[in-house]
Amino acid sequence: MEEGYFGGEDGSEDELDERRDLFRYVTADNAAEYLAIMDQFTQTLLTDLSAAEVSEALAKRGIALPPEDAEARCASLVRWKNLMPSARDPRVPTVAALRHTRARFQVTRLGGTVHRQVTKVLQMRDGAREVARELLGSMAALLSKILSRAQQPRTIDAEALAADVTTVFTNQAYFADSIRDFYAYLSSVLVRYDLAGEEYASFKGLLLEYVHLIDTDISRHSPAVLKCLDDLQPVLDHVLSALDGLPGLASADGAPVERLPGRQYTDWAELLAWYSGGEGGMSGPAQLRAAAESALGQLLTNARRMLTAGGTGGARRSDLMHLAGLFAQASVEEAHRGFSAAFGAYPARHVSFGPEEADSRDTASTSWWDAGPVDVPVSLRERGDRTARGRTARVPDPGMDIARLQEEAAQELAARQTAGAELAAAGALDGAHLTPAARDLLLELVSMALAKELSPSRAVRVEDVDLHVAVDVAESDTDTVIRSDDGDTTFLRLALKACAADEARPGDPSAESAASENAAGASEDRQPPSAAGGVR
Repeated sequence: MEEGYFGGEDGSEDELDERRDLFRYVTADNAAEYLAIMDQFTQTLLTDLSAAEVSEALAKRGIALPPEDAEARCASLVRWKNLMPSARDPRVPTVAALRHTRARFQVTRLGGTVHRQVTKVLQMRDGAREVARELLGSMAALLSKILSRAQQPRTIDAEALAADVTTVFTNQAYFADSIRDFYAYLSSVLVRYDLAGEEYASFKGLLLEYVHLIDTDISRHSPAVLKCLDDLQPVLDHVLSALDGLPGLASADGAPVERLPGRQYTDWAELLAWYSGGEGGMSGPAQLRAAAESALGQLLTNARRMLTAGGTGGARRSDLMHLAGLFAQASVEEAHRGFSAAFGAYPARHVSFGPEEADSRDTASTSWWDAGPVDVPVSLRERGDRTARGRTARVPDPGMDIARLQEEAAQELAARQTAGAELAAAGALDGAHLTPAARDLLLELVSMALAKELSPSRAVRVEDVDLHVAVDVAESDTDTVIRSDDGDTTFLRLALKACAADEARPGDPSAESAASENAAGASEDRQPPSAAGGVR
């Protein structure tokens, strides 16, 4: 950051706010209209337009903007310092001419600069940009001419010297910009894990051939450029004095004027530092070689990833782009159906085990933004490699866990059997005192009885053979109240009786017939056997 970027001696906060306002029209409401208006003011030099003329010019381009709205847009641009009011001649022949000259506007210097940069960014493509590598050879030749002129200060042609100096610094700026754009494109491609197939082959050719070509030109010309810059340092005063003698621009109010590059010591120092590295820094050619080595290393990593068994396989980028195009043209219902068909995510649900779990789980009502993150292995997250790493862990001995689980199950069964014996011995349960475990077992059996018949007109028996307990549930005019240490439980208009599982209910015909049959069978078994060979 330059000194004073956040305010201070070289720049105030108010001035910085005004500079930031220059970009507001790009993202403001009706941004397309603002861009069209700025196009009208920057297409020629010293353009002076009124709101009505702007409206007429936009109408020819197919943009309907009334003069009142055009004047409001121009007023906003004036407030943001992109435009400024223009001087007008009040002497006009007609009212129509007065209407056209009522308020006229011109583009400001900063507003024009910002709009040119915005237009350039909007028109740029996402692909690669060629590097102006041929400028290095011409820079070395121009620096040699400048050095030869500076060594003869009495015969210096200042105009030719100024042309060579401006060309050198312009070529250096363009070369550096193209290098930055090219390597930014490389980085945007190298981070893709789906790079494979024909796309990988074409990118490999670009990287191996074009980057090698750039590195070769830099290695050949940068030493010559650096030697010329080192030789220019003793005679740099002659160059700058000759350039200062040329006619220049002077501000009327004494404000500093932005000079062309190469007219100050700092410009030459920065140019020398770019090729030499300055004090302990890395030079520009060294940075380019390091970036090329890093790009080649990443290319080999991608090739190794594709050759491994757990690689990503073919690239799916084209398939995803095609699917995105289908989503853009589909309706809301079709988009939902297409998403479910493409990703199979429609039936997915978060399933929970209820509020009685000891640990909290993500349920169906939990948003994916609030749900717990999923741990991704480092090799998959950073390198896209799904191959298992390290040694296979030993299988633990489950003997201790099995013994622990069996002991817990035996303890739970013993507790339930105790509760079942207590409940079976209670008999009529109205006013009985039960432990919480026996009361909970009673609630389970009553719920099973009511599930059989919600409003029982006769007594319903539910048995638990394992616990050897049964409960009879019948309608009653009174309530049944069970006492426990942790509170009372009231069963509304139900009569409850507990007994052993093999105990017959009183008044049950099937039980009485079964009892009589058992008694008859027992009496027959008690008759003496007949004598051998006789007939009874």
